[in-house]
Amino acid sequence: MLKLLLDEHISPDVAHGLRRRHRALEVRYMVEWENGYFLGQADSPCLREAAAQGLTLVTYDRRTIPPLLKTWAEEGRTHGGVVFVDEKTISPADIGGLVWALTRLARETGNWDWTNRICFLRR
Repeated sequence: MLKLLLDEHISPDVAHGLRRRHRALEVRYMVEWENGYFLGQADSPCLREAAAQGLTLVTYDRRTIPPLLKTWAEEGRTHGGVVFVDEKTISPADIGGLVWALTRLARETGNWDWTNRICFLRR
C-alpha cells in the first residue's frame, strides 16, 4: 500500500493538497514526520526509518539518493520505495502539478507493494 513521505524540499502545501484530493492516502512531510527529527539528517537514517514505517519517499534529490539505493541493493538492504520528481518535468513551485501527479500515481499504484520500488513521476 502506498504511503508517502515528502522530503524537506517539497512544500507542506503538497501534503495538504494530497490529503484534500485523496483522503485515503497517507501523506507525511519532513517537518511534521517524527516531529522534524530527520530534518537535515543524512539520507540513510531517513530512508531506514521510512522503510520501517512503510513509507515511500518522494524527492527531487537525484544526486545523493540513487547512489545510496545502489549501495543498499548491493548489500541486500530494503527500502520503502522512492518516487523521483524531475524539476524540469514538475517544478517544485508547481504545487498543483505535483499534487495532481502524485494523486494519479496513488490511484494507479496505491495497492502495490512499494518495497524496493523506484518510480520516476510523470506529469
